[in-house]
Amino acid sequence: MNFQRSKVLQQKSHHLIPGGAHTYAKGDDQYPEAAPGFLVRGQGCHVWDVDDNEFIEYGMGLRAVALGHAYAPVVEAAYQQMCLGSNFTRPATIELECAERFLDLIPGAEMVKFTKNGSDATTAAVKLARAYTNRDVVAVCADQPFFSTDDWFIGSTPMAAGVPQAIRALTVKFHYNDLASVQAIFDRYPGQIAGLILEAETVEPPRDGFLHKVQALCRRYGALFILDETITGFRWHLGGAQCVYDLTPDLSTFGKAMGNGFAIAALTGKREIMQLGGLQHERERVFLLSTTHGAENHTLAAAIATMQTYQEQPVVEHLARQGRRLIDGIQREIAVHQLEGYFELVGKPCNLVYATRDCAKNRSQTFRTLFLQETIRRGLIMPSLVVSFAHTDADIDYTITAVGEALAVYRQALEEGIEKYLIGRPVKPVFRTFN
Repeated sequence: MNFQRSKVLQQKSHHLIPGGAHTYAKGDDQYPEAAPGFLVRGQGCHVWDVDDNEFIEYGMGLRAVALGHAYAPVVEAAYQQMCLGSNFTRPATIELECAERFLDLIPGAEMVKFTKNGSDATTAAVKLARAYTNRDVVAVCADQPFFSTDDWFIGSTPMAAGVPQAIRALTVKFHYNDLASVQAIFDRYPGQIAGLILEAETVEPPRDGFLHKVQALCRRYGALFILDETITGFRWHLGGAQCVYDLTPDLSTFGKAMGNGFAIAALTGKREIMQLGGLQHERERVFLLSTTHGAENHTLAAAIATMQTYQEQPVVEHLARQGRRLIDGIQREIAVHQLEGYFELVGKPCNLVYATRDCAKNRSQTFRTLFLQETIRRGLIMPSLVVSFAHTDADIDYTITAVGEALAVYRQALEEGIEKYLIGRPVKPVFRTFN
């Protein structure tokens, strides 16, 4: 493939934009050197770059585009609303309409506040937890990659430059499926934990009632149980992973697939907590979520159309089915090339990712780069294996064949040395202290 135009624009982008992109996961350091630098259009699960190369896309806008690019009912709903106006001086009736539809889908959720991204929603949840409990410390799951761009979370990562030490000290970590580690933070910080936040599931399912036991510990010690459904929401179940696991969190956050690529996220939860951000209480006021563009009318219209599609079409079932077909097909290719223990599929079918390992079976960014390189050569953009409603059987079948060819190269690199096959430098983890 020719990436000539992309290379020119990449040089320009790093001059104008720190990192060359507005999202770290989309940065050049996350992809091999032989990769498309800029995409210009998409239809369904197919995208085209500035050099007119066509790809089947996985990950779909960092999991935000669950129905497919340019999904007509969503685009039309946003367009029709834009023709009526996108932002007024007082609330628009569509804000109430979207809130009612959203709350009808999420059992146990009594109030909702919309914003533009998941980071704002999780940060608002942390602020509410602190205000409600009059405590400062927040507990986060150490085994889950991302909760917010804000200081309370970023300060707990290796990329903590610019975050005061005093802020860093207020975030503590526990491990998933390790109840003892949760108990340990409550023991270490008695009466100080305002809230505990985690995803219901990432790459491994909860064991031995872990989620319910964590929630019970939160109740025992007076901390809020916060479920981050930014990824799991509208993929695991129409009502989120909390419906799958029969949970009623104190607060939960949604985003990504909620608007099929339009910028919308939500903080929702129990009325007694959520109303602290409102006018009808006698406690101290909480400056919750208040953004000029937080409830853009056309974005809410897109969210309503997206939620309606989920209600009328078997979206969740399709995601699970196509993810399962990928698992079955790629597992066959793994066996053919004797790559068990070297290339691994992890996660639920609706949110499938992969792990790459070197000759010693250690996690390897270098072999990840090789796999990305070889799948890109075959017309796939595949930072993950996250599917959409637009991925057809033909797309999945082509993908399995292309992955099989990439894994053949992977096997050769294991036997002959990766330097013989990899072009350029390896990719790097986002969270690192130095470039």
